[in-house]
Amino acid sequence: MEISEINLFKQKALQWASSFDVYCCLDSNQYKDSYSNYDCLIAIGIYQELNSGYGEAFEKLKSFYELQKDWMFGLFSYELKNELEDLNTNHTDQLNFPDLYFFVPQNLIALQDGNIHLLKGDQSIIEEINQVQVNDNKAKLDVKVQNRFNKQTYIKTVESLQAHIKRGDIYEVNFCQEFFAENAEINPLTIYQELNKISPTPFSGFFKIRDKYILSATPERFLCKRGNKLISQPIKGTAKRSINLFEDEQIKVNLKSSIKEQAENVMIVDLVRNDLTKSAVKGSVQVEELFGIYTFPQVHQMISTISCELDPVIHFIDAIKNTFPMGSMTGAPKIKAMELIDTYETAKRGAFSGSFGCISPNGDFDFNVIIRSILYNETSKYLSFQVGGAITYAAIAEDEYEECLLKASAIMKVLGQV
Repeated sequence: MEISEINLFKQKALQWASSFDVYCCLDSNQYKDSYSNYDCLIAIGIYQELNSGYGEAFEKLKSFYELQKDWMFGLFSYELKNELEDLNTNHTDQLNFPDLYFFVPQNLIALQDGNIHLLKGDQSIIEEINQVQVNDNKAKLDVKVQNRFNKQTYIKTVESLQAHIKRGDIYEVNFCQEFFAENAEINPLTIYQELNKISPTPFSGFFKIRDKYILSATPERFLCKRGNKLISQPIKGTAKRSINLFEDEQIKVNLKSSIKEQAENVMIVDLVRNDLTKSAVKGSVQVEELFGIYTFPQVHQMISTISCELDPVIHFIDAIKNTFPMGSMTGAPKIKAMELIDTYETAKRGAFSGSFGCISPNGDFDFNVIIRSILYNETSKYLSFQVGGAITYAAIAEDEYEECLLKASAIMKVLGQV
């Protein structure tokens, strides 16, 4: 199929899936480095499911996988940090996503190289999907976005975090702020499709868990397993694009050579290397690419790639546990950074800066980082998205604030706020 035909089929499939309580779409948008070697995976309906709060969530997932040995799609909430370390978050939560949720789908469709593969389910569903009439109506919106931080408060908070850096408590912290809307009326699927159209990314996805939705345009991979190899690709370093081609190329060069951005990136690379060591064959951890510059519709990003060989005595679920939460969303040292995040941020992260993705029957997996994403509770009509960045000693608070607005720009656009 041509790209236009592929995109039409994806629209129809998601529209067909919308009557189910649970479904998940992982879309690589034709980027080369795709989810689990597929361009797109669409998992629909519940065959089996696991819903767990933090405490023994990873052990329950391990047992769930061993029992099913099947395709599984699911969510790791950031709040699983409380299971891994002596941490707690006192902020209110108006979204109420599960801490951990996984399901074995009834139906699973894969798109690869322009071909449709039915991995689970009856062949008749492909015929049903092809008969769906696509609803091309623009999204009806009733959303008024507010911000938890005004610019002055944000700058003061960054300065407080930098005081911790000067004292030697941390080297770097990922500080985020929430944008939110109460009594928000949206069509989640339509908004996701518009977001994916203006900001297609290699790890985007749509996840419906009954009345809760994740609409994601994330460019970041948390962790994947291919055979016995683990790969993590943290992002640290962002620059705005220009419509002037010469200027845009110069921005890329400047990002690549920025001492500040390199310093932020390498701190997280070192953290990820350390996390991977817990699960790796001794001496196998390596940095495959340092300070790679990748281009997306709104931004250029600095991305590094770290890999290792998984120690055969380590269960792959434990390898995920050993690297969670991802260092790009915490800071370094990790535990102290998370403590300061709980102290200085004003909203519970929940699913934000967690991860969703899939596990294949043979134990390979691929999980993104939930950034550049809208979270929505259809029952409470609460909508939220958070943006942030790395705060270091050299960070300029006003520049960090502007970078947050840049990262939020695609979402603000689809929500009719610009």
